[in-house]
Amino acid sequence: MSQQLWNAVDDYFNGLLVEEDAPLRGAAEESEAAGLPPHQVAPNQGKLLHLLARIQGARSILEIGTLGGYSTIWLARALPEGGRLVTLEADPHHAEVAAANIARAEVGHLVDLRVGKAVDTLPVLADEGVGPFDLVFIDADKPSNPEYLRWALRLTRPGSVIIGDNVVREGAVTDPASADPRVQGVRSFTELIAEHPRLTATTLQTVGAKGYDGFTLALVTE
Repeated sequence: MSQQLWNAVDDYFNGLLVEEDAPLRGAAEESEAAGLPPHQVAPNQGKLLHLLARIQGARSILEIGTLGGYSTIWLARALPEGGRLVTLEADPHHAEVAAANIARAEVGHLVDLRVGKAVDTLPVLADEGVGPFDLVFIDADKPSNPEYLRWALRLTRPGSVIIGDNVVREGAVTDPASADPRVQGVRSFTELIAEHPRLTATTLQTVGAKGYDGFTLALVTE
């Protein structure tokens, strides 16, 4: 198996099943032009987020890690009128690019983009009484994943869905002695989920245009 083959398979299915229109393509292109890291989800992954939100019937979504707004657009398009997506971005430059991309996609009326470290803005959401959220997408700095999970549990309800991205780390997650804080953050995140009485979850490995990684899908049960 090779990256070339994974790319070809993604291209085949994306060409048939994923409607990546001009605002989505533009969001990826503008993010690259602005020097943002290429960490946004792939088109088929964005469509998966969109479908999960629709299956969930989500009216309120929390995204931790906006980057250039690519996944934000996919998620916002799953919301009904009157729905709300709160997205948190630590980097002001990333947030500026995301705001422009979100506006061009004409979903700005559904999106509340907040700038600042999520560990600081999440308590503000709780103090404001925002939520509970029907779906939480965690795709930010991995060392903070355990803290993000704790806040996600405070801001959700029974039946809510929590998704954690980039959890396989090309297989490095299996190494308990890893010196990579991102790996240790994912391991702690996963162990917290496994031990938590309010969560049931699974993790899937993925290959494709974004390489070898995976995501965790958790359901808040009580």
